[in-house]
Amino acid sequence: MTDVLLLDPHADEVCELLRQAAPELSIICNAEEADRCPIWLGEPDVAAALLAQGAKPRWLQSTWAGFKPLLAAGLPRDYRLSRAVGVFGQPIAEYILAYMLRHRQQLDERSASQARGEWNHRQPHLLAGQRVLIVGAGDIGSEVAGFLQPFGVELIGIARTPRAIAHFSQVVGMEQLPGMVGSADYLINILPDTPATSDVYDAGLFAAMRPSALFINVGRGSAVVDADLVSALQQGLLAGAVLDVFRAEPLPAGHPFWRTPNLTITGHIAGPAVPSLLVRLFVDNLARLQRGETLRGEVSFEQDY
Repeated sequence: MTDVLLLDPHADEVCELLRQAAPELSIICNAEEADRCPIWLGEPDVAAALLAQGAKPRWLQSTWAGFKPLLAAGLPRDYRLSRAVGVFGQPIAEYILAYMLRHRQQLDERSASQARGEWNHRQPHLLAGQRVLIVGAGDIGSEVAGFLQPFGVELIGIARTPRAIAHFSQVVGMEQLPGMVGSADYLINILPDTPATSDVYDAGLFAAMRPSALFINVGRGSAVVDADLVSALQQGLLAGAVLDVFRAEPLPAGHPFWRTPNLTITGHIAGPAVPSLLVRLFVDNLARLQRGETLRGEVSFEQDY
C-alpha cells in the first residue's frame, strides 16, 4: 500500500472519497507521520510548515491553485509539485456570472424600488455583446471563459505569454492591459499573488475604465491599490466593484472598503474547493506519476505561477 498524507480541512470527506476511488491507498491524517508518506495531498501553507521541519514528499498535490508558501526561502524544491487545476473554474465562473447578471439586470435598483413601494419597469440589459476582459487567462481564466461564452459576450484575455486560448477572441500580454481597460464592460482579475502582479490596479488603470464598467476581483487582494479603488469609486470613475479577496483577511472592521459606495464585499468564497473534483484530479495524477508522465498542473519552481 502507498501511504498518502492528507493535509486538508475537508479531510473527512476527501478521505472517504479517496477510499472509494483508490482503495489501494493508505490514507494518513496525522501530520506527525509525514516522514513515512511519499505522497502528500493538501494545502501549501500546511505542507510548507512540514517542509520547514525537515519532512519531504516525493510528490505533493496541492489543493490550491497557487503555491506561494512553498517558495519561502530555505524550503526544499527537489520534489514534484502539482497545482489544483480543473477544480475552481465552475465555482468562480458562477460567482462572476452572478454579479455580472446583478449588474446588467439592475437588481440592486429593483430591490430599492420594492423597498420604497415603487413600480420599476426600467428595461434590463443583456450580457450579449458585452466585452469581458479576463486578466489571468490561465487554467482558471480559460475555464471561466468557457462558462461565460454561451451568454454571447466578447472575451479578451490577458496572460503572461500572448497565445491562442480556447473561448477568447484574443489573448494579449500584461503590458497591453492599460490600453485595453477603456473598452471593457467587465474587468475581471484572476491573477495569482506574485511580485509581478502586485499593485496592478492603481489610480491610472481605474481612471482609464468606462464609467459604466464593473471590476471583479477573485484573484488576490495584493493586485489592487486599495486607496486608489476607493477614490475611483467615490469619483464615479467606474460603476462598481466586487471584491472577494483582500490584502488582509478577514477584512479589518475599520477598512475604508466597508464604507465605499458601489462596492460589494464577500469573504473569499468565490472559489471553494470541491472535494469530489480534488479527488478526481489526485487519482488521475497518481496514475500519471506511476506511469512516469507529466502531471496535470505540474509546477516548475523557476516560475512564480
